Amino acid sequence: MSQKVYDVIVVGAGHAGCEAALAAARYGASVLLTTINADHIAQMSCNPAIGGIAKGQVVREIDALGGAQGMVTEAASIQFRLLNRTKGPAVWSPRAQCDKVAYQKSMKLLLEESENIDILQCEVTSFIVENKVIKGVTNQFGDQLFGRTVVLTTGTFLNGLLHYGMLNFPGGRAGDLPASHLSDALSGQLGLKLGRLKTGTPPRVLAKSMDFSVMRLQDSEPGVEEFSFWDKSMRPNLVEAVRHDLPCFMIHSTDKTRDVVKENIHLSPMYSGVIKGTGTRYCPSFEDKIIRFPQHPYHLLFLEPEGAQTGEYYINGFSSSLPVEVQKKMVHSLPGLENAVITRYAYAIEYDFIPPEQISVTMQNKYYANLFTAGQINGTSGYEEAAGQGLIAGLNAARFAAGKDPVYPGRDSCYIGVMLDDLAAKEIVEPYRLFTSRAEYRLSLRQDNADLRLCQWGYDAGILPENKYQAFCKKKQSLDELLDFCRTRKHQGKPLMTWLNQLTPDDLDDIKLPFPEELLPEFAAAAEPVKAELLIQAHYDGYLQRETLQISRLAKLENTVIPEDFDYTDISGLSNESKQKLIKRRPATLGAASRIDGVTPSDIALLQVLLKKHNGAK
Repeated sequence: MSQKVYDVIVVGAGHAGCEAALAAARYGASVLLTTINADHIAQMSCNPAIGGIAKGQVVREIDALGGAQGMVTEAASIQFRLLNRTKGPAVWSPRAQCDKVAYQKSMKLLLEESENIDILQCEVTSFIVENKVIKGVTNQFGDQLFGRTVVLTTGTFLNGLLHYGMLNFPGGRAGDLPASHLSDALSGQLGLKLGRLKTGTPPRVLAKSMDFSVMRLQDSEPGVEEFSFWDKSMRPNLVEAVRHDLPCFMIHSTDKTRDVVKENIHLSPMYSGVIKGTGTRYCPSFEDKIIRFPQHPYHLLFLEPEGAQTGEYYINGFSSSLPVEVQKKMVHSLPGLENAVITRYAYAIEYDFIPPEQISVTMQNKYYANLFTAGQINGTSGYEEAAGQGLIAGLNAARFAAGKDPVYPGRDSCYIGVMLDDLAAKEIVEPYRLFTSRAEYRLSLRQDNADLRLCQWGYDAGILPENKYQAFCKKKQSLDELLDFCRTRKHQGKPLMTWLNQLTPDDLDDIKLPFPEELLPEFAAAAEPVKAELLIQAHYDGYLQRETLQISRLAKLENTVIPEDFDYTDISGLSNESKQKLIKRRPATLGAASRIDGVTPSDIALLQVLLKKHNGAK
């Protein structure tokens, strides 16, 4: 019997790998998903939470593209909050604390029941390469697994090393083996450049050993929006958390906590030079906070449940790589945790990654056309960032296998596009994390309108199912009709849109029209999401029109393609720094070139003229 050749082999079943496999399968590709431990598919290694500032927008974008993270999060949610409620709708961000076991089981079940996906527990150790083309992979059992494309989503497993003070152990995360051979294959066999990064996680403690009476309660918000746009009938049956309304708690560190860290900082592998990898600035370890921010004597910490059927709590904001004996002193110095029982020690983890100047904005490797990468292997951090990359990598791997050109959403249309563009254009020297400040068009890239921004793109790309697309079209038609009506119908000489613009975000919870209801009878009949979207667009109407104009002006740069073989070396007027960075990054468009650090506006103006001549000469 001949060996099966898959369209897509996905290596790693974390958040990037799951979305990659599902996107490729939705496109119609045959997929093999490999994982070192099949019981740890979609494991929430760090905080069991999904969403937050910018991240919540990404989850809704994934949902608008037919992905799974939003639906699985809703099933596993044990607390849901809409962050920035006191501010305008443009910065609202959904966040859910999850039951990590329910989340993992739901995603595993979804993958197992999905058409076109096979799952194999194994460690991928090397590649099958012929004439610079990857034909498949091999595993520790000696299996040869053949595929037309390979998507690497290895997370923190590449040469993973766990640090507990001066002690260190190989591991992909606590309790899992590392991928100890694949790094050698990437560098030795494929000749790719590798780097080293670091991240960490805090200790977990038992609820029965904690005194919640001295902590500040943070309840779940009732009746807030969901992550998924789709009606329940369009969602698969998933493993539900037994409760969706569990509280979290807040405390502050103490003088004693600070003193314990300072007295033992010499035992930190980061500060003693044992760890060589670079950690993220935006999610520092607790010892980093003490040393780098001495002006802050106390630090806010969150006690968050790991699930609805476990007594473990996660101490958010308290990650550490100090020895376990020091960790005990640190934990016992916290209010309400004086007698806390630690169930899992904090640790730091170092791992290899592929610096992303070696990939394009489509997640495609520049040296091996049928190799794609997503998630922490590209130098990013976060479940949401990984899932967004995974979806695009899986889609493009499936398209490549089908002989189609790769596609990607632009940075003007979604936060996923912002991230892809940043990875392709910027120097990644620390784990990359999304923020709203990274996007130029934040008013347009809201969490509420991700479907309006991306459903058509997803359908055209081949990953949004027909039933979801038809539901989107129905919503969009209803909204467009209301918008047109409100811009043309007047009340007391002013368009209804102007009247709606006067409503505040608080009015969205209990909508009262600022004009007689008979002027807009269609409003009462509209679905609630359509009503909310109409009022949000009215709230920002003038600003959105100006932002749309800016986007159209910049589209000229984004649509100016730079040929892959364009020669920068002999261009007089370009600085050596600009030449080196342009040659290294090989931006696909003039817009992408403009976002490379060190490439100046005058460089872009010069390139614009030369490209016009270059294209005209053909």
